[in-house]
Amino acid sequence: MADIKYYQKPERIDATIMERVKKLSPAQLCDGMKTLEIVGDGCMDVGILPVDDQKVMVGTVCTISTDEGDNFPIHVAVYEPSEGYVMVIDGKGYQGRAYLGDLIGAAANAVGYDGIVVDGCVRDKEGLKNLDIPIFARGFMQRGPSKKGPGEINSTIFCGGIRVEPGDLIMGDCDGVAVVPRDRILDVLEKAEAKKDYEVDRRKKIAEYEKRRNAGETLPEIAPQWVIDMKKDMGL
Repeated sequence: MADIKYYQKPERIDATIMERVKKLSPAQLCDGMKTLEIVGDGCMDVGILPVDDQKVMVGTVCTISTDEGDNFPIHVAVYEPSEGYVMVIDGKGYQGRAYLGDLIGAAANAVGYDGIVVDGCVRDKEGLKNLDIPIFARGFMQRGPSKKGPGEINSTIFCGGIRVEPGDLIMGDCDGVAVVPRDRILDVLEKAEAKKDYEVDRRKKIAEYEKRRNAGETLPEIAPQWVIDMKKDMGL
C-alpha cells in the first residue's frame, strides 16, 4: 500500500497582506528578495511557465512531493476545500508523464485553489486554459501518470530549483513564479513596494523626456541617478 505522509495544512497568509501583494508583480517581489539577499531571489527557474499568460496567481503555498510521473498524492490532496491556497508540486522535473490534466485542474478550481505549480508536465492544454485557475508547469506531455504513491503532503519541497515551505507566499504571472519565505514577507513587501514606486517615477521621467524631445525643447537627464553616479566613479 502506498505510503502517504500527510501534514497539517498551513495557516493562510493574512488577507491584508495579500491585498498588498496583489498590487505588485513577481518581478518586483524578486527584486525585493534580491535586495535582502534571499537565496535565488526567490525565483523559480525559467522552465516553470504559465499555461495561460493572461492569468495571475497569488496565494499561500501548500505542497506535494511525489515520485516521478505519479499523481496519487495529488489525488489525496486535491479534493479538500482550499480557498486561498496554491498547490505546489515537486514532480522532480520529470517530463515523461503528465502529472495532471483538465479533470484535476477542474477539481482544484471547484474546491477553491488559487493556483497550481508543477515541476513537471501537464496535459489537456486547451482544457486547462479554459479554467479560471492559473496553472504553471514545465511543459506538456500526453502520456498519463501512474497512481501508486508514495508521497508527502505539506512538507518541505524543492520546485523550480528553489526551496519551498508550506505557508510561503507565492505569486506567478507571464514572467514566471516567485516564492517569498513566510518569515520574510513583510521585509520583502517593503522593498518590493519601494521598487514599484521607483518604477513609477522612472516611467514619468522617460515620458517627460520623450514629450520634450518631440516638442523640440531642452532635454532633461533621462538616465537614473545610480547610473550617473557609477559612471562618475568610473571616470566615464
